[in-house]
Amino acid sequence: MNTYIDIILRSISVYFFMIIALRIFGKKELSQLNTADVILILLISNSVQNAMVGTDTTLWGGLAAATVLFFINFVLKKLMYKYKGFSDFMQEKPEILIHDGNLDFKSLSRLNITADELKEAMREHGLEYFKDVKLAMLEIDGNISIISGDRDLKQTQYKRKIRRKKILV
Repeated sequence: MNTYIDIILRSISVYFFMIIALRIFGKKELSQLNTADVILILLISNSVQNAMVGTDTTLWGGLAAATVLFFINFVLKKLMYKYKGFSDFMQEKPEILIHDGNLDFKSLSRLNITADELKEAMREHGLEYFKDVKLAMLEIDGNISIISGDRDLKQTQYKRKIRRKKILV
C-alpha cells in the first residue's frame, strides 16, 4: 500500500479514537488544564504519533498526518453545523449544576464535579454562596457558566484573556 494512504488511514483511525475517548472520559477533562492534564496530553500525542505515521518519520509523513487531522476536523465541524442530529451525537449537552440556589447532586456526582471546583467557579464570578446562584451550567466546552440572581452584579469572564502589548514604531 502507498505510504501516504497508510498515513491517511492511520491518522483517521487515531482521530476518531481520540474523539471516542474524550466522549467517554468527559468534557470536564478539557477545561482548566492542570499539570497532570498537560502531561497526559503530551504523552498521548507522543504515543499516537507512531500509530499515525508508522515507520515514515519524514517531514512529509508528519505533514501528511497533520493535514489529514486538520481536514477531518474541518469536515466534522461543517457536518455538526449542518446536521443537528450529528452535532448532538458528537457533542454533549450543557448540564445544569445549580438552579435557583439548589445543587443538582445527581449531576454533580455523575460529572465528578467537586464542591471545591464549583465554589472556585462561583468565586471567579463574584459569588460566595450557593443561594446567590440563579443558574450554574457545565457548558459543552467544559467550562462552568454562572448566572447570579442579582441584577446589579456584573458577570466576569471565566477564561483568561491574553493582553498583547502595542508596539509603537
